[in-house]
Amino acid sequence: SDPAQQGAPGTGQEGGENAGGGPGAPPNTTSNRRLQQTQAQVEEVVDIIRVNVDKVLERDQKLSELDERADALQAGAQVFESSAAALKRKYWWKNCKMMIMLG
Repeated sequence: SDPAQQGAPGTGQEGGENAGGGPGAPPNTTSNRRLQQTQAQVEEVVDIIRVNVDKVLERDQKLSELDERADALQAGAQVFESSAAALKRKYWWKNCKMMIMLG
């Protein structure tokens, strides 16, 4: 191989082959192809991340709505419980009065 075509030591171009390619490959063709493949993979990962972020935001919104509904249900349950207790007391007293009258 021609010493003029060999790269300087430490540049990764030692040996008789072109950098990034096999024998006969134009210089940097393989490197460019690898770079393009890597960029395509990065773009694919970025797209997946965007989709995942959108899903997380939707999930967060749904969880917030569910939390609000749970709070409203809890408040309604407390109102129902106190109303039921008051009604039970009312009819207990009515029953006591009836027993006294019949007594």
